[in-house]
Amino acid sequence: MTRATGEIRSTKVFLGGAWPIRTQAVSHVGDACMVEGVDDFDLDDLNMMRRQYPDRRVTLDGHVITVWPASPA
Repeated sequence: MTRATGEIRSTKVFLGGAWPIRTQAVSHVGDACMVEGVDDFDLDDLNMMRRQYPDRRVTLDGHVITVWPASPA
């Protein structure tokens, strides 16, 4: 299940996209995107984010999914 972009507290405007249902906030640190959940994310949430960002490293640490900056070419 996903959550609509407009329902999430964010420090940046997003153009569409789906976020895991547990998402509470999305913020940016440089080019990295931090997705914070109200509870721990699971592997389904991680895999969903990996499918949305196939060219970037996506990691899971409990209630935070990080989408790391793209590697230089």
